[in-house]
Parts: sequence; C-alpha cells; structure tokens
Amino acid sequence: MYLKGVGPNRGDTLKTELGIHTYQDLMNLFPNRYLDKTKYYKINELQRSNADVQVVGKIVNIKTVEQKKGKRLVASFVDATGQMELVWFRGQKWVRENLKLNEPYVVFGKTNWFSGTFSMPHPEMELLSEHEKGLRIAMQPMYPSTEKLSNKGITNRVVNKLMQQLFMETKGQFLETLSPTLLNELKLISKSEALFNIHFPKNQELLAKAQFRLKFEELFYIQLQLISKNIRRKHKIKGVVFDQVGEQFKTFYEHHLPFDLTNAQKRVLKEIRSDLGSNAQMNRLLQGDVGSGKTIVAVMTMLLAIDNEYQACLVAPTEILANQHFEGISEALKALNIECALLTGSTKKARRRVLHEQLEDGSLHILIGTHAILEDKVQFKNLGLAIIDEQHRFGVAQRSKLWHKNSIPPHILVMTATPIPRTLAMSLYGDLDISVIDELPPGRKPITTVHRYDSNRLKVFQFIKDEIKKGRQIYVVYPLIQESEALDYKDLMDGYESIARDFPLPDYQISIVHGKMKTEDKDYEMQRFVKGETQIMVATTVIEVGVNVPNASVMIIESAERFGLSQLHQLRGRVGRGADQSYCVLMTSHKLSAEAKTRLETMTRTNDGFEIAEVDLKLRGPGDIMGTQQSGVLNLKIADIVKDNEVLKTARFYALKILKDDPGLARPENAVLRMAYEQLVKHKNIWTYIS
Repeated sequence: MYLKGVGPNRGDTLKTELGIHTYQDLMNLFPNRYLDKTKYYKINELQRSNADVQVVGKIVNIKTVEQKKGKRLVASFVDATGQMELVWFRGQKWVRENLKLNEPYVVFGKTNWFSGTFSMPHPEMELLSEHEKGLRIAMQPMYPSTEKLSNKGITNRVVNKLMQQLFMETKGQFLETLSPTLLNELKLISKSEALFNIHFPKNQELLAKAQFRLKFEELFYIQLQLISKNIRRKHKIKGVVFDQVGEQFKTFYEHHLPFDLTNAQKRVLKEIRSDLGSNAQMNRLLQGDVGSGKTIVAVMTMLLAIDNEYQACLVAPTEILANQHFEGISEALKALNIECALLTGSTKKARRRVLHEQLEDGSLHILIGTHAILEDKVQFKNLGLAIIDEQHRFGVAQRSKLWHKNSIPPHILVMTATPIPRTLAMSLYGDLDISVIDELPPGRKPITTVHRYDSNRLKVFQFIKDEIKKGRQIYVVYPLIQESEALDYKDLMDGYESIARDFPLPDYQISIVHGKMKTEDKDYEMQRFVKGETQIMVATTVIEVGVNVPNASVMIIESAERFGLSQLHQLRGRVGRGADQSYCVLMTSHKLSAEAKTRLETMTRTNDGFEIAEVDLKLRGPGDIMGTQQSGVLNLKIADIVKDNEVLKTARFYALKILKDDPGLARPENAVLRMAYEQLVKHKNIWTYIS
C-alpha cells in the first residue's frame, strides 16, 4: 500500500483478490498473455481479421450520429494512406471534451469492416508525443484480473502503471538467485533482465528468454527442495535392515507362486530388495496398471519382512478392498506357517482384543485393514514394513501415523493403480523412489473397448444376453454427480428398471449397489455377485476400486461422457481378470463436447494406463488429476508442468547434478543457490507448491 498509486483501499483489494501483500508479490504477478504492439499499421494495410492493431494518424472531425437506441460518437481518423472511423457508444461527453483535432494519436484496438470502411470501437488512445515518452512497451502485457478488480477501477492499465512505478522505485535491480555456472551453461539472462522483460518486453525474443529463465528457476528450486529432502531422509532416517532372504520367501518363490513373475515384477522386486538391505528407510511408490500384479510383489515384500523377524501391515482405503486383499493374501500364503488377520471398522470388540494381544506379542505376522490400523490403540511388537494401497486416498498425516508404530520407522511401500504421468510423478513425488510394473502377466487378454450411442441400446442388450448365455457376468455402472444425490439416484433407478424389464426374473438375477445403502446391504449384494448368484450388477462408481470377480467379462459404462479418463480406466480394470475375452462398452448420448470425444477416442484406442494418464494431464491440467483432495497441487507462478515438461526435465537434471557433487550447497560457487534456497525455505514459499 506504500507503493505510489496503491494506497490502503487498492492495497486491500489487491490482497483479497490476488493475494498481493508485498512488492515481491506484485513483481511475481506475471502477465498471462501479451498484445503485440511492435508494429504500426497504415490504414491501407488493415485486414478484415478482427485482430488488435495499432495505427498512427489524426482526427479530422467528430460528429454525433442518431441511432435506433441512443446515439454514437464517430470520429474520422486519417493517415497518409486512407481514412477510418473511431466509434464510441459510452462516455461520449468525456471523449468529446478530451479529444484534440489534428494532433497525431496512436490508436489501438480491434477493427470492424462495415460498408466499405474500417471502424474501431472504443479504441485505446494516446497522443504520439506521450506514447514516445512512456516506458516503451512494445508488447503490452495483459495481467490476470477479477470482476471485483475491474469494478474497483484496477484495470490492466492501472496494474501496468503500478509495475512501472515498482521498477522505478527499485531501479530494476534484483538479487541474482542462480549460480554463474547455471547462467553460463544454460545461457540464461540475469534475474533483473528477466523480470524487466517479462513485464516490459521489447520483442518476442526477449520475452521468450525471460520466460525460460523464470520457469527454469521456479522448477529448479522445487526439484532442489524435493531431491535434498530425499537425500537427507536417506542419510538421517535409518531403516531396519532386512539382510536375510529366508525360508518363507524361498519356499513361496519356489513352490507356491501361482504364475511366473513378469520381467517387470522381477525388476521391481530387485529395486525393493536393494532398498531393504541398504540401512536407509525405504520410501517407494509402486505404480502398476490395473491387473499388472502389484499384490504379488507386496506379498513377497512382506515375506522378506517376516524372514527378518518383523511384522508387516497393509492399509487399504475401503472395507471391500481390505477384505479382498485379506482373502487373496491368506489364500496365497495358506501353505506357509504365517498368521494373517483383518482389522476394519466392522471388526467386533472381542476379536479386536485378541488381535491387539497377538500384534503386541508378535504372534501375528501380517495385519491387513482400513484406516482402523492407524488408531493409536493398534500397537505392534516390531513393525518393519507398511504397505499403503491407493495412495491418493491417504493424506500425509495419515502416513506419518504409521511411522510412529515402531521405534525405527518401518519401510513404506505405496501402491497405486492410477498411473501418474512421469512429469507429475517427478514433481509430486520427487521425494519418493518410483518403481513401475509396465507389463501385464501372460495369458491376460487385452480388453476390447467400444463406444456406442444410446440409439444402439437394443444391440448392446442382445450382446449382454449372449455373454450371460456363455456363463459370464456383467457390470452396469452409472455416474455419480456429487452435487445432486437425488439425480444420481434417479438415473440409477431408471436404469435399473429398464434393465429389469429387458432381463426379467426368473431367467436373470440382478444386484444393485449405491451410496445410500447400508454397508451390510451393500456387502450382501456384492457377495451375491461374487458368488455368481446374480448375473448383472447395477452400481454407481462404488465399484471403481478393487472388486475382483474373474467371471465378470463385460463392463457397461452409462453416460460415459460424464466420467474422467482415469475413472473410466479404473472401471474398465474391473473386468478382464479371468482367462476369457473381456469387453468394455462406453454408452453416451449424441451430444458430446470436443473434450469428451478425445476421452472416448483415447479409451477405445489404448489400454495403456500411462498413455491415458498423459492425455488426462493434458486435458485437465495438474490440479485435479490426483482427485479433489489434492487439487491445485502445484501452485506455480509461471511454469506449467504439462507444457513446460522439457524445462522440468532440465531443472531436475541440474538439481540432481549439483546436489550429487555438493549435497549441502557448501561450495563457494553454490553460495548464491544456498542463499536463495534458505530464503525460500524460511519464508515457506516453496511449501505452498507441494501439497
């Protein structure tokens, strides 16, 4: 508010609307586009293009013209090559009093072509003499704005003037924040030049240099933060060492593996084993597409813990998923002498007491469950490994609870079936090591995906009947639109009724599952489907994560245009779990937006979760890809991790290189980096970037 031209009122508005408190905040309000004012057009060069142009000329006369509603003010504007009109519909009295005839003006605006003449409504105008004196902005920056700012008169022009004032008061001198080595190697312009040219670029080339320099710097410090956090963690946080590959692991590997491991699974196990034997605490993200066999990797990692006389736990986001893991893992380990138990919200009190005792005396080796595991009452004798399934449903605070279950923090393995594009993974999880299972087990047939319109519904129903004849089961999923539970419910019930008409009892049995049902009713219906007592399961997206019915071979997704890509991919992954050919049918109306078309085309073209995640990232931006609770994950000032993917890779490469040679940034040549880094960490600016 002490900057000339701001004052307390404008200061408050800028604070509440754009979060601008300090000179530095204003400096970091970067334009989101530019109007190119590098060229002055002659009137006879104007094109009928509706583009913004800039013309130098004189006003030779002004007249008021009556029209159906009110009046308009029209000025004849001429240069050596021709004549055009300037038009005003509002503020005519003020304009008329302030215009000077026969003086050279620079006018700027959009042109219209009407009955043989160009006209420019409400042009920006400046006397040529003033125009030449101003801090010459060839490319005019356009700043982010809000309705409230415009209403309070803080226009783009005002923000521009404030920027000029700021540069005058600071003499445009800013501390350099990158080392001479980086500036030379990447041929970057200085911080002061970059800030000047982002706000007052003389031409496109200088603007591009300024943008690259500032984007690189922003991404470089985020990567420096993440990587140094990872290095520090590895040095500081000692993990329990698993140096034995013992009896249980070997017996399971040699005699009880249900199928041969893929090369990707072997590679991932190797990465995990090297972490577990390294004396540092493992913090690894395991990504694998739907059905790529993450669970078997988790089981073998648990066996390593047990062989080294430690306990393991697996935390899943829902009871259904926890139950499923429990059944799958108990089945896989039944030939071994290993105690495995389940703990969820529905576990009875008496059973809990027994579980608590077994955990504390060490007779229970593996605990599988939901958030219930995180409660303080749940104490282990010696927890060595914690596995978290579907990472994006657990916050950081919940993860840290697992850390405190043992005097030495347990190793952490985070699993997700929503592949995260590499760019995003490098930014969000730069402090986790990442393993990827990128091939499917042999014998899995790729799922055939087709897009059908509502008008083809009868054919689709016939196809369902044919599949049921072969003994298969079918999912029919309806979208969940949070705002209106009533509407969701109606969609689902209408759908259920039309299916019940076409698939009548007693020939067909139908299960229904939705959010309004009691947990026990939901489980009852799910179980009927799992046991094969019903052939069709009509549901909302409750089944998105982890229901495993190998006999279900068809997934019908209703109103598929309402789903995001990652959701469609997750839902498709519910089928294709047995040996039969599976199908996914995307049903939509004929009215589709361009973005919906791209999503449906991507789904029918590929089964590759990573490719789908990349398309999703481009469509949605980094904010909401991780689900609502982490939206706006990267609160960046100028960089965009989708569009600036290459800059991000460069920034990460240099951050790694510098920290490898000088982890504490102690060398004289890195003094600048250390100072800038300490400032950032001190002001916690960097933490706002990382949710």
